[in-house]
Amino acid sequence: MFDRWTMPLAQAPLTRLARGLARWRVRPDQVTMAAFLVGMLALPLLALEWYLPALATILLNRLGDGLDGALARLLGRASDAGGFLDIGLDFVFYAAVVLGFALADPVAHALAAALLLFAFIGTGTSFLAFAIMATRHGLDRPRFQQKAFYYLHGLTEGTETVLAFVVFCLFPEHFALLATLFAAACLLTTATRLWGGYRTLRAFEAEEDAAQAGQEVTR
Repeated sequence: MFDRWTMPLAQAPLTRLARGLARWRVRPDQVTMAAFLVGMLALPLLALEWYLPALATILLNRLGDGLDGALARLLGRASDAGGFLDIGLDFVFYAAVVLGFALADPVAHALAAALLLFAFIGTGTSFLAFAIMATRHGLDRPRFQQKAFYYLHGLTEGTETVLAFVVFCLFPEHFALLATLFAAACLLTTATRLWGGYRTLRAFEAEEDAAQAGQEVTR
């Protein structure tokens, strides 16, 4: 929901940081992998209930997640391969954070963590499935030209997920309640994405069919 505003605001500082990395000949995929490895440290840190160090690794991961794309655009090396690696590792990282909270207190956290992972599967698959179909039909992404995949809107996007992780780390004693509330928001996002994506594709297919029928009439 907030990505349409936070992403444009982040581009200028990310580009400045990317220029520094470019001078050191750092490649975008190296940033992607480094950010992922740092982010995965959150899993053992959360399991040990070291919440503030875990939060630091989560924020560093998110910084790297934006920085790799900025560097790729700066160097003219944006690619589908890089976009695929980026989003694939993102989903692994998100799941690892939730698993870390479950391991920290299985009795209190496991059910809420399982519910949140279930909700993440919904948001992730609806996002990626629509991206595949949008690419097939050549649909554009006017508000998110910097994204490698078609960016279908939803109540819970990247910004909301980061904010949720921050709140989880700051108030771990309330993780079960907070994760349940966020899972409900993610499930609502899944429902709206499925319905919105379905209607968008049906409308686009109807336009394509009408255009094709018109061409056949004129022949």
